[in-house]
Amino acid sequence: MSTGTKAAGRCGVQSEILDGLNRRLLRALTDDPRARTSDLARRLGVSAPTVRERVARLEESGVIRGYRLELDPAALGLPVAAWVRLKPGPGQIPRIVELAERTPEVVECHRISGEDCFLIRVQVPAIDALEALLDTLNVHGSTNSSFVVSTPVPPRPVGLD
Repeated sequence: MSTGTKAAGRCGVQSEILDGLNRRLLRALTDDPRARTSDLARRLGVSAPTVRERVARLEESGVIRGYRLELDPAALGLPVAAWVRLKPGPGQIPRIVELAERTPEVVECHRISGEDCFLIRVQVPAIDALEALLDTLNVHGSTNSSFVVSTPVPPRPVGLD
């Protein structure tokens, strides 16, 4: 999935799309992505057709890229979260991308600047599973990993303030 949006780079268009009502609508959808149109309309003080039209426009412009289900990895038997920085060996970048795509424990993979070329978030059932995953990655480069101890600031939407 790409990290860009259709609206990215079009500041004038983006500012028109992100007026005060749309920002309030996006905050409401962030709080409850499954909210009914009529409930959103009542909460925002507008009509249901206005909400439908604005949501459609936000989707078409790429501001809303999708709606996601959030799962608790620990409840699924994957309580260990870690970030892995990976510095690939020569010619290994395409292999690392392919490996990350086909490895279910990899829940995020970012190509980054700096000495390490990849930042990978993984969820595993136990430390020995992380060790096995690191052994697989180390074939393609050197790794440096950090366990997630807690998440005082969970992922949150950007650009709504």
